[in-house]
Amino acid sequence: MPRRVDAARRVWSAVTERADYLRRAAQGAGAERDEVLLGAKTVIAAMAAWVLARYLLQPSVSTFAPFTALVALQATVYRSVRDCLQYVLAMAAGATLAASLAASAGVHGWTFGILTLVALCVGRVRRLGQQGTQVAIVGFFAFSSGQGQIAYIGHLVAAVGVGALCGLAAHLVLAPARHTHHRQQAVTDLYTSMAQRLNDLADTLEASDPDRDHLRQWRRDWHGLSAECERIRHAIDIEIENGRMNPRRTVSGGVGEALPRAREAITVAERGMDHLRSMTRTLDYALDSGELGGLPTAFRTHFSAVLRSAATAVEEIGQASPTDPDLLDAQIDEAAAELERVQRQERTAPETSPAVHALQGTLLTDAGRLLADVRSGWQSVAST
Repeated sequence: MPRRVDAARRVWSAVTERADYLRRAAQGAGAERDEVLLGAKTVIAAMAAWVLARYLLQPSVSTFAPFTALVALQATVYRSVRDCLQYVLAMAAGATLAASLAASAGVHGWTFGILTLVALCVGRVRRLGQQGTQVAIVGFFAFSSGQGQIAYIGHLVAAVGVGALCGLAAHLVLAPARHTHHRQQAVTDLYTSMAQRLNDLADTLEASDPDRDHLRQWRRDWHGLSAECERIRHAIDIEIENGRMNPRRTVSGGVGEALPRAREAITVAERGMDHLRSMTRTLDYALDSGELGGLPTAFRTHFSAVLRSAATAVEEIGQASPTDPDLLDAQIDEAAAELERVQRQERTAPETSPAVHALQGTLLTDAGRLLADVRSGWQSVAST
């Protein structure tokens, strides 16, 4: 009885999850809607290809038409055209091998072995990509079912052509949606989170009683943000590919620059996170050991100002719209000047304990590296 209850719960959970997925697809643009539309286009294209092939060609080759339609309907138009061309080339190679062997040596077991060997070798050609195995598969059909006859191969080629046309036509009628703005907004949100963490670190330094639990939560958050960087980078790469050959134009301008700029901004964010993660770890250790309380008040105040200036610059870099170069340079210069004042103050301050001195040096080093990467990263983003 408990097993039935568990099975019923799993089924109900799967049903509700699928219902939520469809509801998100209906509510607005996004990955869910894209996948649902791609599935609908695939069903219609495969059905149309099969009906046409059954009506126009031999029933023995009709299966190749919907299969080719599946190959021709990928997430992006560029990938669809690429995979479709690779499949057509693989099909042509396999059919040619089968016809040549059947005509020259006949249909025998040993000729089938030669066909398999040669087809596997041809299928390893890099230009065929993932469709390389289709050389052998199509060759088997043409050799076994068609006996290598030209008439059968002609119908096979026609079936593949019908499937390719149906699949690509579905993309032309309803091309994949463009999500340039969504990708830019994801980068903006990421930079906003980084700026918020910098401000949080500044608050921690200035607090008389820092919250240890929050600081440790921020350490865990950095791992999540690092994973988010990789996810956003992958989404941007897909969107760059989605722009190739796509008849649907994006509503925002400057797409040719926006997505590469967003991708470069992700690289800058990853470098900055390394320093922020190090700074957070240093503060966590200092809080545990009690060294944080030994930091001079002046150092805390001025170093917090450095972090807040850096946060302002970081948030500005992440904006979707092109950033004002003069404004951002001024913000970075302000943060660098403030950091230099803190370094001079630290060198001229009264002697502190070696542990506190080492803590100050570590924080100043991380902040200096962060600002250096922000400056060089901003230049890379601006030149993209």
